[in-house]
Amino acid sequence: MSTPLSLSFLACALDVAQRAADAAEAIIRTRYRSRGFSVDIKVDATPVTEADREAEAAIKRVLRETFPNHAFYGEEEGREGTGDFLWLIDPIDGTKAFVRGYPMFSTQIALMHAGELVLGVSAAGEYGERAWAVRDGGAFLRRNGSDDEPLRIAQMRDFGAHTAISTGNLKSLAASPARWSALADLVRRVGRIRGYGDFLHYHLLARGAIDLVIESDLNVLDIAALVVIVREAGGVFTDLDGRDINLDTRSALAGNATLHAQALAAFSV
Repeated sequence: MSTPLSLSFLACALDVAQRAADAAEAIIRTRYRSRGFSVDIKVDATPVTEADREAEAAIKRVLRETFPNHAFYGEEEGREGTGDFLWLIDPIDGTKAFVRGYPMFSTQIALMHAGELVLGVSAAGEYGERAWAVRDGGAFLRRNGSDDEPLRIAQMRDFGAHTAISTGNLKSLAASPARWSALADLVRRVGRIRGYGDFLHYHLLARGAIDLVIESDLNVLDIAALVVIVREAGGVFTDLDGRDINLDTRSALAGNATLHAQALAAFSV
């Protein structure tokens, strides 16, 4: 268990993270709307653009003004520095969407303290949403300039006709016949199955619009901020084996406590 952080520190860190997200969004908006970028392919076969690199640099610049001794783990530049405080940054989560010209991408900024995720900002400017949370401070959403709304996960008690689940990045799950069969069983039981992906299904989950998210083949930078948001909205967020989220996490299972437990039991085969 990490040393408790004061609410005043978390409030300060959240304000700085919000300003960092603003700086990133200004760069991303200009590049996206002008289509002014080229696309390179990284070693892992995923795309990267000037907007990714410029936005990550802008985020770090803002964070460093207040927290010069904190460490960073960015999607484009990797790990920098050491210490109990580690900022996790994905400047454009959903670069493929950004490149193809549809607005299902976001900027993800999270703070980890002594291995525990304590703050998250999920900024999807072109989609018109921003969600955020700090540990023990609740989760909130702003949509298209509206007033901030508190987030609260739905309390469905069982999978059934009124339950909706969303999936993403299922290649490794599909490679396991037992787990693929378990997913098929859930699909047969629920009222709606969707694949919103990226930030969107976690925003929907946190505000009670869907009930469970299942993903594999991801990076912790994709979800770190969203973990804090979902948990502060009353949800449970682990990997598909029920383990806490850490820097090596590669899958996600998120929902309210009851549905999460039922899904986890189904996948524990």
